[in-house]
Amino acid sequence: MPAPDPATYLALRVAAESYASGIDRRDTAKFLSAFHPEGRLHVHSPATAAEPSSQRDGHAELAEVTTIIQRYAQTCHFLGQSTYEVDGDEATGETYCLAHHLSPTLHGGDNLVMHIRYDEHLRKGTDGVWRYTDRGVLIDWMDRRLAQVIGGR
Repeated sequence: MPAPDPATYLALRVAAESYASGIDRRDTAKFLSAFHPEGRLHVHSPATAAEPSSQRDGHAELAEVTTIIQRYAQTCHFLGQSTYEVDGDEATGETYCLAHHLSPTLHGGDNLVMHIRYDEHLRKGTDGVWRYTDRGVLIDWMDRRLAQVIGGR
């Protein structure tokens, strides 16, 4: 499959950005806007695990993600490179991410950093917007860092 033209690439990237900012802002509507109503999200930790450690199917289950993530005081999903291949109104892709998860501690903070690759399948809707039909969260490794907590959102 061919790589997308620049305008299509940017339109595909919007889904990744809506996902990331929706989680970080705990904005369920924005997070769900990245998915088709029947979309699926599955987490593989480690990335090589054949079966997902968790899975959410459809908007009702996906909406739980912005509640579950609240176990952390703050998160920051920093998106890296994305690659896509497009075939008509279907696309596959991969996006890299460093996902920071902050938990305050007695001595400052604990930052759990997940090194993630997203395995992405998208479909263009009748409204022209690309949304996920399936997104795999492949956690390659994690590390913990000390953090200085200076404020919240």
